[in-house]
Amino acid sequence: MSKIKAIRARQLLDCKCRPMVEAEVETESGAIGTGSAPTGSSVGSHESFVLRDNDKGEYGGLSVHLAVNNVIEKIAPALIGMDVEDLRKIDERMIELDGSFDKHNLGGNAIYSVSIAALRAAAADNNMPVYRYILGRDPHTVPVPTFNVINGGKYGDLIQPFNEFLIVPWKANSIYEAVEMGVKVFSALEQEIPKVTGISPMVGRSYGWVAPSENPDDILNLLSHTVKVCGYEGRIAFAMDCASGEMYNKEDHTYYLFGNRVSSAELVDFTAGLSRKYPLFFIEDLLDEDDFDGFKLAHEKITNSLIIGDDLIASDRARLEKAHAMNAVDGFILKPNQIGTITEAKDTHDYAVNEGLLSITSGRSGGVVDDIVMDLAVGYEIGFIKNGAPRSGERISKLNFLMRACDLAQGCTLADLSKVARTNS
Repeated sequence: MSKIKAIRARQLLDCKCRPMVEAEVETESGAIGTGSAPTGSSVGSHESFVLRDNDKGEYGGLSVHLAVNNVIEKIAPALIGMDVEDLRKIDERMIELDGSFDKHNLGGNAIYSVSIAALRAAAADNNMPVYRYILGRDPHTVPVPTFNVINGGKYGDLIQPFNEFLIVPWKANSIYEAVEMGVKVFSALEQEIPKVTGISPMVGRSYGWVAPSENPDDILNLLSHTVKVCGYEGRIAFAMDCASGEMYNKEDHTYYLFGNRVSSAELVDFTAGLSRKYPLFFIEDLLDEDDFDGFKLAHEKITNSLIIGDDLIASDRARLEKAHAMNAVDGFILKPNQIGTITEAKDTHDYAVNEGLLSITSGRSGGVVDDIVMDLAVGYEIGFIKNGAPRSGERISKLNFLMRACDLAQGCTLADLSKVARTNS
């Protein structure tokens, strides 16, 4: 009764009003699972291919009817009759059907949507939440959420080179307190930004507050001040998603750093200074997506912050294996749509866990409300996740998911990050 009876697909919108694929898998028992493929605002070159129509007359070329049709006309006939309980065979069949290295024939967005839908159909067929179906029991822990409260990038004449400044309530006593701490600090920033900087607070593209300075040191000082005002000093650490690939010049191999072009080594030295001055729990994508040597240098020189790869790894096990062999990272950001199937993402996650590396789930900016990454975060009992600013619906939904899952599981606690931290603050 868990065999696939029908597969449907349609074009819907993500939380930034960009078209996306939604797939629906129905089993012979009547169980139904749906899956959508969100696309990030910043997409690395090593991610699976997002197939769009490029018809400028519809959503400026972003429509996904080609991918939807591939689900209906090519993927569905190949999967009808397969068992949703065997997701690996389903994913492997779609990969074989596509036949390309980056899923550009059928579209990574088409394949990933069906992969999610099949997993959810299997869970529905067993009458349980997806995270419990994955884990085989109730979770013992839920991850610590981290909050992207200050947004970098270019706003008018100001260019903040680091993309995200996050707070990490790693010493919260429960998921409920962790969420409250994040919300309280984020709200307090609205009053503290003008007090500290003299600049009126503005909302950024990722719904955090726009960085009021080009110097990352100023932003971390602002966060330190605000955390102290809120009474959380010593209980909240910071983190940065530098997204330095967006500030990288491939011709001369330099990075932008508040008005100057600097080398990998100079950028690493500057950031190492920040990590000694502030409690930086992790630093993500400090270097370009192909700067493995730069990441290795960062891991050598920055000894009290976790060095994490996102675009560097793209949830690809082979790239994680390379980075690990070079001792270049402490972990990676798990975004299953980057690699294109749930099974491939799980393989990368399992490799990380077996090698003592961190696997950190994250949604995509402006993604979907009901994001499968939350089931993976709880189902894999991951230590901490990236959640974004506590402002928009899809981000609030993720926080509610964690609190609900913990409430439903007796004895569930917040993950203990003291076991993985490289910082003492």
